[in-house]
Amino acid sequence: MALSDSSQKVQSRQSQIGVLGAAAIGVGGMVGGGIFAVLGTAVTLAHGGTPIAFAVAGMVALLTSYSYAKLSVQYPAAGGTIVFLDQAFGVNLLTSTLNVSLWLSYLVTIALYASAFGSYAMTFFPDAPESYKHIFLSLAILLPALINLLNSDLVSKSETVIVTLKLFLLAIVIVAGSRHVDVARLQVSTWASPVSLVVGGMVIFVAYEGFELIANAAEDVRDPAYTLPRAYYGCVIFVILLYVLVAIITVGSVSEATISSAKDYALAAAAQPALGHVGFVMVSVSALLATFSAINATIYGNARLGFAIAKDGEMPELFERKVWSRPLAGVLLTTGLSLLLANLVDLQAIAIMGSAGFLVIFAAVNAAAFRLSSTVKARRVITGLATLSCVAALAALLGNTYETNPTALWVFAAMMTGSLLFELAYPRMVSRPIRNLLLHRHRAAHQ
Repeated sequence: MALSDSSQKVQSRQSQIGVLGAAAIGVGGMVGGGIFAVLGTAVTLAHGGTPIAFAVAGMVALLTSYSYAKLSVQYPAAGGTIVFLDQAFGVNLLTSTLNVSLWLSYLVTIALYASAFGSYAMTFFPDAPESYKHIFLSLAILLPALINLLNSDLVSKSETVIVTLKLFLLAIVIVAGSRHVDVARLQVSTWASPVSLVVGGMVIFVAYEGFELIANAAEDVRDPAYTLPRAYYGCVIFVILLYVLVAIITVGSVSEATISSAKDYALAAAAQPALGHVGFVMVSVSALLATFSAINATIYGNARLGFAIAKDGEMPELFERKVWSRPLAGVLLTTGLSLLLANLVDLQAIAIMGSAGFLVIFAAVNAAAFRLSSTVKARRVITGLATLSCVAALAALLGNTYETNPTALWVFAAMMTGSLLFELAYPRMVSRPIRNLLLHRHRAAHQ
């Protein structure tokens, strides 16, 4: 089947998602638990230049969204990132390793959100021992896992309400906090070095990764050529502005000493000067809702990503088996591994791992768009710049991590090496083809 025939088939469906609906998917993915988890970390690295760090990370995301927009229009399939990599580089060890790495990167984001949940929950129990945080963050993973096994629609149906609530509360913090901004705290003299600004932006890059979720809904949008680019660019630009404003309010209205002591719940601390304790509680409650719903959605998506990868022959057949129409093994393994990460690795190290993982994936997607530029009608200068920006950002992040947090670097290296070794060994151990016949037919239908 020709691609044009396939595109017409897609368009013949009851596609209902327009620009705003698709953009909302991206905004919901980005403004999930990330901003609540990494804001304090960004301030400790970039100091008064934190808004610049968020802008730098946002520009890398914006460049990458160009590649995603072009690829999504040409290949509007639910597989998203996996499909793009396969189309550009074929089915081989590289793409199999990247697919497993993507699955692991989402595990890291679950751990990140859970760690943030634990930190914000502790604000309601200031005198409780540290062990309480581990109880809270563990429950933040276990309860959504149970929901996914029993009724995965329970929280997903309320996602729109939760996203609206998050944006509303962030708007209140920005508007109310603008009266308390001390411009002196934002002067160039307070900024970290240029390298540290870039590193700070890359550590918190995980807060931007959610825009790629639009690719998974590409086959259900109206007029993809019109809708998808506007949705990608619109949601990323909106979130860049939102994050920069939040960073300005935080750095400008709260002393760095206060942020340092409240690093894991910095956004709640930022609300306190303008809104008092009520604002602190409002943001904390919003953070709990946001991180909980983000964990639920990510467990749901990652279990099904594992199911899709297993169907392709890249993960054990156990992941293909469903119980009560749900990928039980995927949910359980996602839950277990994210619990280990959240309880054994500190929040900053988790943020570094998540950001590095997605920078690797995004560099590969940008390279895919560069390689397929004539097919997807993309400008090579933009896709090439996007690829180089991800590679340079990753190098800066890993270089700084080597000096400041080598544990995080070794855990990330183990994650990537484990993906590679697994894909080297697994097909040989079970004598299983890397892709099943159905996927071969699917790929042939889109060529």
